[in-house]
Parts: sequence; structure tokens; C-alpha cells
Amino acid sequence: MKFKTTPYHFDLIKDNERLSAFFQAINEYDGLCELAYDLGCGSGILSYFLSSKFSKIIAIEVDSSASKCAMENLASLKNINVVNEDVLEYEFDKKADLILCEMMDTALIDEEQVPVLNHAKKFLKPTGKIIPQGVINAAELVNMEREYIHWDENAKYDVYSDMVIYSEFDFLDDVDVCFEANLSFKAKKDGIVNGIKITTFTKLTDDIICGPTPMLNPPLLIPFDAKSLKSNEYITVNLKYIMGNGIESIESKVI
Repeated sequence: MKFKTTPYHFDLIKDNERLSAFFQAINEYDGLCELAYDLGCGSGILSYFLSSKFSKIIAIEVDSSASKCAMENLASLKNINVVNEDVLEYEFDKKADLILCEMMDTALIDEEQVPVLNHAKKFLKPTGKIIPQGVINAAELVNMEREYIHWDENAKYDVYSDMVIYSEFDFLDDVDVCFEANLSFKAKKDGIVNGIKITTFTKLTDDIICGPTPMLNPPLLIPFDAKSLKSNEYITVNLKYIMGNGIESIESKVI
């Protein structure tokens, strides 16, 4: 089946690792469930995967160009209703067996995943599930070439510590969008450090964890004032951001 997409959603579909992970998670459903919400459905590819597993799918997309593509792509599937609307303004009238929300990004900072799911999960059945199920965030100490926040694509940096898991979230829980933590690192070599690298792993189900892919949570590099360290010396970095408010909300400093 050929899908009409926007340029951005074409890149999403080309990311085979990302797409196959979501397909595998959806494919774990056996039989025919009643209702699924696909939040931020884009061009509709995941709603297409859901169509054989659920009697009804409501696919919601705020972007008018993407929702138009989804309407065309899914027109032949009578159990899918595509809605061009903001999820936070949509009037949910029935509780679902599944909420699917693919709007992932590194540490959930630059997408509205957390506020959207905090709102929408009120319309999930007590036995209902969310895909993805949650995220695991980790960080490493680095010396980075650029002195501003950026993703690691084509960026130069050296890693100076082991990876430290600093937070885990389950989307069935209420998640506070305002995040702050002190991250402690042990340098594994001498040198100058001036930032941290954040890596997010997506937990789609109990059995499926997807690491960073080109279009799924590419690692993020965050600077702080440079500091010279010796091997085995410890450093603590205060990190805070607001999930859903973009990378402009990020603050970091050595304490």
C-alpha cells in the first residue's frame, strides 16, 4: 500500500526500526478489541496497522496537511475516523482499550506527549493500555564541540563517563511536566567536560524497548560551563526542563 505523506512524515515512515517497533507492539494484540485512539496520527500508518485489531479507531491529527493525507490513505477502511483537531480540545465521548501516541522525542521535551497523555488517559478503560508504555532517560558526561543545545546528528563530542539512568516514566501514571534532578557522574579519564548527552529509550511494551533511531529520540547534547576533571573524579550537574515546552526550556549547570 502506498501512503501519501508530508515531507516530515515521509522521513518517519522511512525509519524502518522505529516503524517496525510500533508494528510489533500493535501486533501483540490478539482478536478484535473495541476502540483505539491514535493521537497525533500523522499520515495514518499506525492507524492502518491498528485497523485489523480494533473495531473502531479514532485517529486525531492537529496538522491539516498531515490529516488530509491520513484521510486519503485510510478512506477505504470504514472502521477508522480521522479527525483534524488538537487532542487537548477534542471531546472524547468513550473510553478506549488502547491509546497509541507516537509523538516521541528525546526526554519528552520537544513534543507534547506528556500533556497530551495526561489529558487523554482519562478516557482509557481501567484495563486499557498505552503504546508506548513509557520511557527511560539516560545521560553521559561529554566534551562537545558546539556550545549550544543540539541533537547528536553529525556532531563531534567525546564521552567522559558511563551512561547514568536518571529517570523512568510510565505513561499510565500522572507525569509532572516540570522535571529537575541532580545528575552525578564519575569521570573515566582526564580532560575538560562542557556538557551532557541525553539518550532516551522507548518502552513500547513489557517486552519491546527501542533505542534511538534517526526519527525516534535522537540523543541531545546540552552544554554547561567547562570544567577540568581527573579520572575517577565526580561531578554533579543540575538539569531541568519542561516536557512539552521545547528545548528552550532546558537549563543545566554544575553544582
